[in-house]
Amino acid sequence: MQKAYIDAIASRFHLENAKPAHTPMEMGIELPQVARAEDKGRPFPYREMIGALMYMATATRPDITFATSTLAQYMQNPAQIHWEAAKRVVRYLKTTRDLKLTYGPSNARTIGYMDSDHASQMHQLSISGYAYLIGGGAVSWSSKKQPVVALSTTKAEYVAATHATKEAAWLRTFTSEITEPPVNPTMLYCDNQAAIALSQDNHFHARTKHIDIRFHFVHEAVEGGAITLIYCPTDTMAADIFTKPLPHAKVKTHHATLGLLLP
Repeated sequence: MQKAYIDAIASRFHLENAKPAHTPMEMGIELPQVARAEDKGRPFPYREMIGALMYMATATRPDITFATSTLAQYMQNPAQIHWEAAKRVVRYLKTTRDLKLTYGPSNARTIGYMDSDHASQMHQLSISGYAYLIGGGAVSWSSKKQPVVALSTTKAEYVAATHATKEAAWLRTFTSEITEPPVNPTMLYCDNQAAIALSQDNHFHARTKHIDIRFHFVHEAVEGGAITLIYCPTDTMAADIFTKPLPHAKVKTHHATLGLLLP
């Protein structure tokens, strides 16, 4: 079914014979916020392509989530560079059309990965990303802009941890309705030691008092035993794929962690 859908997208936009792409987005690409004068009025079927990609990004292909959510911000006034970047995502899907989300009997416990990219975009808002796995395969994932300007990487990671914690709370409630209520905390991997320490310390000092109180929800969840934040090195942080363009080698590594495997 997935292969047929990818082939249909490629055929619809005349990319059946386009050259392969091994990453969903080019590293270091700078996307202008406003279309250039020479691009205005060009008939790009941009919204149609982004809509087709969104279905894949939310259903079976978490690896294109960051690229799709980023490109979706330019649907109102896309330029040629946005159009080429969107076509690259389709070429990437065509190249990796055999990948499938795979679940197994081992690692049935829910585990999560969360990460953020601090103010790397032109809009200066950090990107939060997370993924939750059950049975070795991703069941829930997200990539989105943070609603506030983060003044440090610690705050960006802490805000991302709050977003991931809210999803963990929902997953714990959902799984308790179809199986047994979870006894142990949900493991959430984070690659920022300062954010982990902040989630465990309820004595908020001068350097963190500017953080909106709603983002301290993660501390409440840790204190209540719903989640536990565990340090994970950046090189093996699977949620990195939801926050920025990555090189081919890292994309392949995160494929395996998320359960995107060849049959």
